[in-house]
Amino acid sequence: MYPLDNIGTCYSVTREEKQKRLQQSSKVIWLTGLPAAGKTTIAVNLEKTLYENGFITQLLDGDIVRTGISNNLGFCDKDRYENIRRIAEVSRLFIYSGIITINSFISPTEVIRRMAKQIIGSDDFIEIFVNAPLEICEMRDPKGLYAKARRGELKNFTGIHSPFEIPRNAHLEIRTDLFSVQESVQQILNYIIPILEYKGESSKLLITQ
Repeated sequence: MYPLDNIGTCYSVTREEKQKRLQQSSKVIWLTGLPAAGKTTIAVNLEKTLYENGFITQLLDGDIVRTGISNNLGFCDKDRYENIRRIAEVSRLFIYSGIITINSFISPTEVIRRMAKQIIGSDDFIEIFVNAPLEICEMRDPKGLYAKARRGELKNFTGIHSPFEIPRNAHLEIRTDLFSVQESVQQILNYIIPILEYKGESSKLLITQ
């Protein structure tokens, strides 16, 4: 039996070997911010650009996750915490597979974000604050969720009933009310590309007959 307390010991092929094969350093890029701040839009465009530049990625988004591994959770504080805990554990599996993970989640409190960082590991956790004022997010409101929250049809909605705590230690802040999607993505790329580039030897694929 493999020990389960150290994920790195559970594989016959190491994380370093997988990173070498993929020629990239696997990290978790964690986008946090208010609903409608632009997290998902940026995440989708960021993944596309990274893919076009040869990186292998996996995008995890709140809406998708809540139809699958978190479909039994609501939006109370306890369920929000558990949702992020599950995402962090899944993300940790991806980075040990050599894959860059782009996560788009409100993750509204310092406690929740700190928990995710502890699970993933501080060296592998890149926190990006996707920032737009509440009034701008309400004006966008692509799903009509703010309007429903204002009418009392949604409970525990972040920014209206539940607080969003401004990240104190984010690696990068992106003001989506001041910059276009393309400009926002470029700011992120300027920061993360040097981190994601593989620093080891090139991988040589050997096929034996």
